[in-house]
Amino acid sequence: MKADMIVGIQWGDEGKGKIVDLMAQHYDVVCRYQGGHNAGHTIWVDGVRYALHLIPSGILNPKALNVIGNGVVVCPEALIKEMAQFDKLEGRLFVSDKAHMILNHHILIDQAKEKLRGAKAIGTTGRGIGPSYGSKIERSGHRLGELRDTEKLTLALVEFYDENRALFSALGIVTPNYETLKKELDGYAKVLLPFLTDTTHMIWTCLDENKKVLLEGAQGTMLDIDHGTYPFVTSSNTISAGACVGLGLNPKDIGKVTGIVKAYCTRVGNGPFPTEDFGAEGDQLREKGHEYGTSTGRARRCGWFDAVACRYASRINGCDDLAIMKLDVLDGFESIKVCVAYEVNGKRVETLPEDLENLKPIYEELPGWESVVGCRKFEDLPETAKTYLKRLEVLTGTKIGLISTSPDRNDTIIL
Repeated sequence: MKADMIVGIQWGDEGKGKIVDLMAQHYDVVCRYQGGHNAGHTIWVDGVRYALHLIPSGILNPKALNVIGNGVVVCPEALIKEMAQFDKLEGRLFVSDKAHMILNHHILIDQAKEKLRGAKAIGTTGRGIGPSYGSKIERSGHRLGELRDTEKLTLALVEFYDENRALFSALGIVTPNYETLKKELDGYAKVLLPFLTDTTHMIWTCLDENKKVLLEGAQGTMLDIDHGTYPFVTSSNTISAGACVGLGLNPKDIGKVTGIVKAYCTRVGNGPFPTEDFGAEGDQLREKGHEYGTSTGRARRCGWFDAVACRYASRINGCDDLAIMKLDVLDGFESIKVCVAYEVNGKRVETLPEDLENLKPIYEELPGWESVVGCRKFEDLPETAKTYLKRLEVLTGTKIGLISTSPDRNDTIIL
């Protein structure tokens, strides 16, 4: 059995949560493979809103097992708080003992450095994700499995704080003493140890037993550390290949890849965004789409569908099909723009350049429609909505397999 995958194709916030929740009803295991609690999935089920940051969206399926893989950076405090929303998680939630921890000093470093950047700030959430991944790469990080010996872990951290006293002092960071730190880590261990396991072997066993496995990431392709709009990116590989590293799978383990895109585009934080609309239509997209961050509450920047970036992202992820989210947000627009190419130094470019700052989007306009809300069959959509979707298939080179017509789980067209 191969593992299927959901991957964000834009700058994150594409609506992966709803699709994972919908698909998770048909899977035995749902796995998260990268990112931290800077991500947020908003899911609506029977009118109830759920916001998840670390726990996989499959948690809303009582029959599914949920895995947080080694590629995720885990803030113990944030995970414990999120776990408190649910009853009887033992036997349903499994966390890799190889996953690195986000500790308080990572959060403080993140916030201090972002403040020092001033006008050049990246726009991070300030939740310690980058510094934790940095510690991992420079081999000074600590894994969740180390909570099995909090005495040893505490001593190691106190030694690290002493060795880096000059850095912490320069950033205005006060580090905890031994007693405070030991108490904190003991609290994490008491709650989390029953959930820690070797998730890699667990997933291998599930695949060998022909269980259906679904993989979900956080953020989106355009925020990938290698293939996104660097340096305005996240600190991990958000593309489909990142699932192999973040869970301990090999490329042959991956089955169907579904790319999630909004019917328009949004972005949180700083960085290039070619199709951003700074006028009334951008404001209309934001308000109709409730485009405010699940994790931060920040207003998202809004604009039109970028077919060039989507075509690039679909290819790099190996998408078998696309799920078009929030089609209903485009209801009521007289015409709808789609970016089909860029103008770079007076020339038309139809591939994604390294520099997205110094270009102009070239738009194609299509007629709008009155409403798609509640449509659950393709034939029920307005003709102009069908035309828009068919045009996106041509421009992205990828077929559309699913269309969301409202936040409700059931308002979904499956093709």
